Amino acid sequence: MTETWMLAAIWLGLALIAALFSVWLRIATALSEIVVGTLAQFVLGIAFGASVLQADLPWIKFLAGTGAILLTFLAGAELDPAVLRVRWKEATAVGLMSFLAPFIGCAVVAYAVLDWNIAASWLAGVALSTTSVAVVYAVMLEFGLNTTDYGKTVLAACFITDLGTVLALGFIFSPFTLKTLIFFGVTIAVLVILPWLTPRFFRRYGGRPSEIEAKFLLVGLFALGALAVWADSEAVLPAYLLGMVLAGSVGKDHVLIRRLRTLTLGLLTPFYFIRAGSLVSIPALTAAPAVFFLLLVTKQITKMLGVYPVTQLYRAPAQEAMYTTLLMSTGLTFGTISALYGLSHQVIDQTQYSFLVATVIGSAVVPTLIANAFFLPRHLLAKPSAASTPPLEPQPATSSANVYPASESN
Repeated sequence: MTETWMLAAIWLGLALIAALFSVWLRIATALSEIVVGTLAQFVLGIAFGASVLQADLPWIKFLAGTGAILLTFLAGAELDPAVLRVRWKEATAVGLMSFLAPFIGCAVVAYAVLDWNIAASWLAGVALSTTSVAVVYAVMLEFGLNTTDYGKTVLAACFITDLGTVLALGFIFSPFTLKTLIFFGVTIAVLVILPWLTPRFFRRYGGRPSEIEAKFLLVGLFALGALAVWADSEAVLPAYLLGMVLAGSVGKDHVLIRRLRTLTLGLLTPFYFIRAGSLVSIPALTAAPAVFFLLLVTKQITKMLGVYPVTQLYRAPAQEAMYTTLLMSTGLTFGTISALYGLSHQVIDQTQYSFLVATVIGSAVVPTLIANAFFLPRHLLAKPSAASTPPLEPQPATSSANVYPASESN
C-alpha cells in the first residue's frame, strides 16, 4: 500500500500545481491539468526511465472514469429545461454542424492527404468531430457562465455534437446488436422513471449526514455506465442523459450540486485531465509534427466553417459567436474514447492512434486558451457586488448567496 499512497500523493500534488498555475496564468484548471499531465509524464519519464505516473493502473483509470461520468452528469444537470424549450433550435443547429463539418472534413484529409485507408479515415473523422462536454463545462464553471442562458445553450449543443459522434461510431464500426437494443430500452425506462422517483426519494430520505442523495445518484450512474460498456457504448453518454432529465430536480438543489462539485473537482477530475495529458507522447509528436498540425488545423478550420455561420444565422454577437465556435472546437472524452476503440479493434495502428490522441488533447487546450484570452464574453460574467463581501452576521440558510458566493463565479 505504500506505493499506492505515494502514487496518489504524486497525482494530487500535480493537481495542486496545476491549480496554482491556473490561478497565476488565469486559465481554466482543466487545461492546466492537461498540460501538467503531459509535461510530468515527459519529464519524469526522462528522469526515471519509466512510466512513473502509471496512468493505466486500474484504480487510476477508475477514478479518472468516475470523474468524467460525474462531470458529464453535472453538465447535464445544469441545463435549464425552460431555456432549452426556447433555444433548442439554435442548440441543435450548432451541435449538428459542429459534428458534421469536422467529421467529413477530417475524414477527407486523412484519406486524401495522409493516405490512411478508408476505415482509419472514417475513424479519424469520428474522433475529431467531438466537442468535450467535460472541458466546456469545466470552463463554464470556472467563469460562472454555466448559470447563464448562453452557457446552458452551448452545453446543450455539446451534447448534440457528441451524440452524433456516438451514433456514427456505432453505425460505422459496431453495428447494433441485441445488447444495444437492451441498453436503449433499459436507459429509456430509467430516464422515464427517475424524474418521478428521485424527488420523492429525496423528500423521504434526504437531508441526512449519510449523504443518501449522492449514493442514490452514484448507483444510477454506475449501473447505467456498466450497462453502456456491456453494450459496447460509453458510460458518459447515459450520465449526460441522466443529468438532463434530473435538471428540474437535482439541478435545482444547490446544496447537493455544491457537494457533488466538491467531490468531482476536488478529487476525481484531476485524475481524468492529468491522465488525458499523460497519454500524449511528446517524442512521437516531435518525430512527425506535420501530421499533428495538419489534423489539428483541419479540425479547427472545419469546426469554424461549421459553427460560426450558424451562430451568425441566430444573430449572436461577434464576441459570443467566436467564443462559442472555439469552445465547440474542443475535444477530449469522446475523441480519446473513439481513438482507443479504433486501436483496440485494429481499425488504426499505434502511430495513427498517437496522432489522433495528441490532436484531440491539443484541441482541448489551444482553442480554449485563445477563447479565454481574446473572446471571453465578459459582459456575461457575474459583476462584483456587495454580496461578494463577507457579511458581518450569518445569512439565512436559504440565501442563494450562501450556496453560490460571488467569488465562485470568478
